[in-house]
Amino acid sequence: MAIRVNLDDLLWQRRMTLTELSEKVDITLANLSILKTGKAKAIRFSTLNAICLALECQPGDLLRFDGSALTETENTER
Repeated sequence: MAIRVNLDDLLWQRRMTLTELSEKVDITLANLSILKTGKAKAIRFSTLNAICLALECQPGDLLRFDGSALTETENTER
């Protein structure tokens, strides 16, 4: 997947734990962990909005496109 999630960096910069973020945005720790580890296949706009509000950031601060991470299949589907 070519989309990278920078949740670790944002949490570190704000001196916040994943548990604290989970409590602030009312999203389970398990779901945030899936997002943090890059295993999520999608994210709802409402979830993205809640995370951005809690971390005082923009969606672009949280998500990053990494074209070098495309798989062979993803490259041929473009």
